[in-house]
Amino acid sequence: MAEAGAITHGGGARPGAVAVWIQAIRAPSLSAAAIPVLLGVAVAAREGFFSLGRMILALVGAMAIQAGTNLINDYYDFRSGADSEQSLGPSMVIQRGLLSADQLWRGGIVAFAIGALIGLVLVYLCGWPILAIGIPSIAAGYFYTATPVSLAYVALGELTVFIFMGPAIVIGSYFVMAMHFSSSAIWASIPLGFLVAGILHANNIRDIESDTRHGKRTLATILGRLGANYELIALDVAAYATTIVAIIVHAIPWIALAVFITIPRALDQIRIMTRESDPKKLNLGLFRSIQLHMEFGLVMIAAFLIAAFAGW
Repeated sequence: MAEAGAITHGGGARPGAVAVWIQAIRAPSLSAAAIPVLLGVAVAAREGFFSLGRMILALVGAMAIQAGTNLINDYYDFRSGADSEQSLGPSMVIQRGLLSADQLWRGGIVAFAIGALIGLVLVYLCGWPILAIGIPSIAAGYFYTATPVSLAYVALGELTVFIFMGPAIVIGSYFVMAMHFSSSAIWASIPLGFLVAGILHANNIRDIESDTRHGKRTLATILGRLGANYELIALDVAAYATTIVAIIVHAIPWIALAVFITIPRALDQIRIMTRESDPKKLNLGLFRSIQLHMEFGLVMIAAFLIAAFAGW
């Protein structure tokens, strides 16, 4: 790797190695893995189960798998031509000459290995169900864009992230704390699953023209812009609706109604994504999707923690 002060092919001073890898793993996006872990822990805490050590292991393991997914995703998108110098992806370290494609692939494998090793420690501590959740999670992360499966290229991206960054992480994190499963963890995970799928869908709406040109089939390219807009609205509505249902069936505490304070963020996201057509402006809508997921998740976590301290 070149020295920190080297000049990139696009001009300007090259950032340091640590900064480059932080950019490559898309560090801000790791909240999409951290929030569901913390939600699973909060659900368990309400039921009287908590372990700081196991929580840290689950948190680092989930973020390592997410980092590996991001790196491998960028590698295969570059190889397929879906990402070019004109793309608006959050990393673009290959296109900017900061890392080679092979470095990105090796980094992804290292990140997955870290996640797998932590997972094996949790299997030893908590039992085989963690293995049953962990193996498919790593496989889904790798084959999200990797051949020959390439889930993101056959319109299975939203379903994949819904399952593995919603229920799988929340339920798995709950199990790490409590050593058993819970209907409350399942119910709590569903709204978060809809919102993380919304992040990906917003990304695909932004890239709809580029993906169409490169033959990348996403739900957005299949539905067209109008249909994709309606799907994004549906994902947001589903998150709030399932929260209400979960409260009605007493699966989550009534104070979780506080998630409705995030509705202005959802409306802002929808306004941008449905009215704008410039990909650069749609980037703001994608950022609003990330904010919505984080804020909704943090409020839900707070609701469970308040219920735990109040004995509700």
